[in-house]
Amino acid sequence: MKSSALLRFIAPLVIATAALAHEGHEGAAEDDPYAGMPPKRAALERMMSERGDVAAFEKAAKQAKEVGVGDQAILEATFLYHVDRRDDARLAAMLPQFLQRKETFKIEESEIFGVQEDWLAVVEYVQAIAALQKSDRDGFKKHITEAFWLSPRQGTAFAPHIDRLRMEDAMRSVTVDFTAKLASIQGGEPVLLSKLMEKKKGMLFHFWSPWSRECETSMPDFKVTALELEKHGIAVVSLMADSEEQAVADAKKIAGALGAKPPGAWLIDRETDTISRTLRIQSVPAMALISAEGKVLFNGHPSEDALWEALSKLAPEAKRPKLEEK
Repeated sequence: MKSSALLRFIAPLVIATAALAHEGHEGAAEDDPYAGMPPKRAALERMMSERGDVAAFEKAAKQAKEVGVGDQAILEATFLYHVDRRDDARLAAMLPQFLQRKETFKIEESEIFGVQEDWLAVVEYVQAIAALQKSDRDGFKKHITEAFWLSPRQGTAFAPHIDRLRMEDAMRSVTVDFTAKLASIQGGEPVLLSKLMEKKKGMLFHFWSPWSRECETSMPDFKVTALELEKHGIAVVSLMADSEEQAVADAKKIAGALGAKPPGAWLIDRETDTISRTLRIQSVPAMALISAEGKVLFNGHPSEDALWEALSKLAPEAKRPKLEEK
């Protein structure tokens, strides 16, 4: 199975690539999808599909190189691996390799790109990420614009970085109102956010929906994260936007599956002047880390490294839990 990153970058090539992946696969052992392939092709496919930890990928890349897989294919696989893990720092670190190969890239040897413009767009994309890592906003805009121009079909891969930059700009002027009172999914008296913030270093909002499959499947990860943060002075609030009776009933079941006392407060956003709208939440799951003064320190997807970078400044003793690979 190809990675989500590959699907985002080269959707039109998936059928052709999948056909290659299954070439010679008839009758192969079920526990080894690459059995029956020539060794070089099998090593290449393992490397392209590896989504374990960095050590696992590096092992797959080393094995691919040992059986003759070229440096260009290894560069492509490494790129996809880091994109899939949203590891911008490692992508930026790859920039010298991309610039070195920019003019010598051979499209006929590519495993993932169909036309030269797609490859050149990715070079621009990596330059944009490197600029973003240096807080060079003009450089980012220049290179991401060129990436769009070269390969519009890869726009869904480029857009999240633009959204993130715009989000950061918007959040600079936002202050969260802790005097808000919100209903609990368990009923009873409304909960005052300032009460939850007493003697806390900050508050983590966990925006979710009981009707989101990703939210539901990520709940075990959320639980261990919330427990770790609560131990170190961070209030945790799971906030859902829908107050319909069925949504609340479903939310209770999902929260209840986390134990008799699911971590944090489980609240329903107010109907007007909503916190989710103030924080520009457009999809779930999402998390926003708020300082004791109400300032936004992070706003984005729970898997982003930037969340823990912000937490490390607010609660240095909190350690990022090791979560199971999905």
